[in-house]
Amino acid sequence: MQTATSTRESVRDYYGRVLQSSVDLRTSTCCTAESYDPHVRRILAEIDDEILTRFYGCGSPLPLALHGCAVLDLGCGTGRDVYLASRLVGQDGYVIGVDMTDEQLAIARRHRDPQTRRFGYDFPNVDFRTGFIEDLESVNIEDESIDVVISNCVINLSPDKEAVFREIFRVLKPGGELFFSDVFTDRRLTPEVAADPVLYGECLGGAMYIEDFRRLLAATGCADYRIAASSPIEIEDESLRSRAGNVRFTSHTIRAFKLQLEDRCEDYGQVARYGGTIPEAPHAFGLDNHHFFETGKPVLVCGNTASMLTRTRYAEHFDVTGDTSVHYGLFDCAVEAPSEAAGTGPCC
Repeated sequence: MQTATSTRESVRDYYGRVLQSSVDLRTSTCCTAESYDPHVRRILAEIDDEILTRFYGCGSPLPLALHGCAVLDLGCGTGRDVYLASRLVGQDGYVIGVDMTDEQLAIARRHRDPQTRRFGYDFPNVDFRTGFIEDLESVNIEDESIDVVISNCVINLSPDKEAVFREIFRVLKPGGELFFSDVFTDRRLTPEVAADPVLYGECLGGAMYIEDFRRLLAATGCADYRIAASSPIEIEDESLRSRAGNVRFTSHTIRAFKLQLEDRCEDYGQVARYGGTIPEAPHAFGLDNHHFFETGKPVLVCGNTASMLTRTRYAEHFDVTGDTSVHYGLFDCAVEAPSEAAGTGPCC
C-alpha cells in the first residue's frame, strides 16, 4: 500500500522525468486546442511552445468574468493555465500557481518575464510557488483571499483529496468559485488499479468515483456543484486498458461556489435574465450543462441557481427577480432537458 509520501514521489517522478511532452501520455486525457473557446485559443497563440508541449490537463477550467480577479491554480505545472488566466484577469488581477514538481516550475518561472512583455503588461501579475495543494497555508495563501480556484487534472493525483477541498474552501472568498477539470469514474477502483503507478500517473488510478466526490464536497459544506462540460476518456494503450477493466473514466469540468446552498433544487418562483454583459459571451451564458441563458430571455431557476447568479461575481451580469419568501416545493428539473452527464450532479 502506498503512503502519501510515496505517492507524491511517484507523481513527481512521472511528471518531472518520465513525461517529456504531452505526446508521451498513453490515454486521451489531454484536450486539443480545438476544444477551447475562441477567446482562449487566441491567448494560446501568445504562449510559448515550451509551456504548451508539457501541458497534461484534461479540460479548460477557465470560467468567464475573470477580469481583476485573484486566481489560484492548483498543480500549475509549466504554467499554461496560469498564463491563460494572467491574460484574462488583466493587469489589475493576479494569478498564483502552486506545484510540487521542480522541473515543471522551472519552465513556468523561466517564461514569466517574456510572457509579461508579450501580454503588454508593465509588471508580472503571476507568481509560482513550490508546495503541496493539500497545504496551501505553507505557501502563504491566506484565508478568504482568492476569488477563483482552478485546477486541471491534478486533484486526482493527490493522496489526500479531503485536505485539498478543505483548503480550497478555506482560501476562497465568500461567493468565490471553484472551477476545475478532472477525471471521474462510474465506480470505485480496485486497490490494484489505484496502486498501479502508470495508471496513477496517467490520472486514472487516483480518479474519484463521482458519488464519493459528491459526498466529499458535501462534507466540506458545499451542498451543490454543477457539471459544466464532460467528455469520455479513451485508454489507447492496450495493456493499460486491460488493467483498468470495465471502469468508465470521464473528464468533467466542475463548478462549485463558496455559498450556503440547499442539498436539493427548491422552487421559489425565481426568474433570471442574463444581460449579455460578459465580453466573451455577448449572446448567451452557460452556467452548467443544463442551465443556458440567452441574453435577455427570462429563465425559471431554482433557489441554488439564483444564489449562484446573485451572490457571486456574476451578479452584475444577471437580473434575478423573486426571493425565497414563498416555497413551491422541489424545482421541476424536467423542463430543462438535461444531458446525460447532468444526472451525476446532486441538483437539477
